[in-house]
Amino acid sequence: MNDKPGYLGEQPPAQFNMARYCLKAAVQATPDKVALIVVSDAHAPVDEAEQWTYRQLDEAVRRTAAGLRRLGVKPGERIMIRMGNTSDYALMFFGAIAAGIVALPSSAQLTEEEADFLLADSGAQLLALSDDLAIAPPFGVRVLGPADIATLRTGEPMDYADTAADDPAFLVYTSGTTGRPKGVLHAQRSAWGRRPMYQGWYGIRPDDVMLHAGAFNWTYTLGVGLTDPWANGATTVLYNGPRDVTVWPLLLERFKATLFAAVPGLYRQVLKYNDLRTFDLSRLRHGLTAGEALSVALLEQWRTVTGKELYEALGMSECSTYISSSPQVPVKPGSPGKAQAGRCIAVLPVDREAGNEPLPPGEMGLLAVHRTDPGLMLGYWNRPDEEELVYRGDWFIGGDLAHFDADGYLIYHGRNDDVMNAMGYRVSPLEVEHCLSQHPAVAEVAVTELQVRESVSIIAAFVVPRDPDEPDGLDAAPLLAYAHHHLAAYKCPREIIFTDALPRTANGKVLRRELAQWRRSSSAQNY
Repeated sequence: MNDKPGYLGEQPPAQFNMARYCLKAAVQATPDKVALIVVSDAHAPVDEAEQWTYRQLDEAVRRTAAGLRRLGVKPGERIMIRMGNTSDYALMFFGAIAAGIVALPSSAQLTEEEADFLLADSGAQLLALSDDLAIAPPFGVRVLGPADIATLRTGEPMDYADTAADDPAFLVYTSGTTGRPKGVLHAQRSAWGRRPMYQGWYGIRPDDVMLHAGAFNWTYTLGVGLTDPWANGATTVLYNGPRDVTVWPLLLERFKATLFAAVPGLYRQVLKYNDLRTFDLSRLRHGLTAGEALSVALLEQWRTVTGKELYEALGMSECSTYISSSPQVPVKPGSPGKAQAGRCIAVLPVDREAGNEPLPPGEMGLLAVHRTDPGLMLGYWNRPDEEELVYRGDWFIGGDLAHFDADGYLIYHGRNDDVMNAMGYRVSPLEVEHCLSQHPAVAEVAVTELQVRESVSIIAAFVVPRDPDEPDGLDAAPLLAYAHHHLAAYKCPREIIFTDALPRTANGKVLRRELAQWRRSSSAQNY
């Protein structure tokens, strides 16, 4: 560790626009190269897929930016995107950023109730909607439907806004230690802050074809699937057809993908439900994975079946990824890798009173990123109280427990708080508990993450019924239906466990980490 720790990579220029950075260089160098392919039918002829060249993307993004400005949306104001998995989503996201407007990408899985909260909390002035995701917005929020969105691109394009590197670019919501999602505000410079990932994780080249398994609305997709490939002049392939795990090897083969990005859970399904040896994966150099821990067993199975490497990365909503393996950093099974080149990463004592001096290799503590990292967020949206909790001097603490070994590889030990990981999404148990506690059959509820087999965890709800003698008092179905009505699917519990009481401290606080032991002596109903 240096005497004066800090980010060692090159800092972004003072004037910086994220959308310009992603598209301008490729437009000048290879304007007619295909930048984006959107596949709706994995079995249809390859040339029937929707394709966008860099020239076309650049023009559509700048036309979208100009259209938003003509509507009177000012730089710094927010536009919430609630749309399906289409190219319009990407154009709206980058078009807003190109104009200096703050994009709020939301998940299509959110219920209307959850979407309403994001609208209200963000103070968004505009809502871009797909017909199938329409909601009634609050007074004063203008709605753009599909026809309005198409009209935005009919006018003359504007040049990219001359934004400053520290100007806000997009706002994402993530679960934290409170019962409501919190907004994470990122600067225009966030795209520049991803540069250590190019060789520190991907090993990306301009001739790469990136197949990403995520939806447009996921920040994993917006970053790894769009931002970074475009900034490197590569091609991205995204699939928006029916959910079917058997399409992925077919897409890898047909579109000659050289890089594949997904969460570990999808790799596991791909291996389980496909015979990969029957597909031509010769163009695939390696796979990329993030969002949840990669088990040694899954890594070895992927290697055995495909003969390819699988590179893992660890990050967070507040800073994207900063620890990874790559073609330049050999995989060490059981570790997500090393700090990417230029990053200033440390492990600090868990106890604040122990100070902010980084711990030596081998000692477990809280994983920290130096505040000089250009990929680090601007802050939490209207949550100054929470910001005070995550900064310790010049270090940002994300809540992950870890230690570095003697070779500089990070060993991950889980979360220091109760935040759960559901299919790569962070989910607060408090949010799920708040929802279920409103059901009339529930007296008390506690939610936690349960490991059901190696590297596979689910969200489980431990419920004390209000009246267990009632006919429906121990019936999980109504509770599960209630959860699905009020929460996005990935936040909903997969198991309801009825119990007479919850484990608590002497002060009455629920001991979530002891709930797994309760399962053995309680009645469980699965979903």
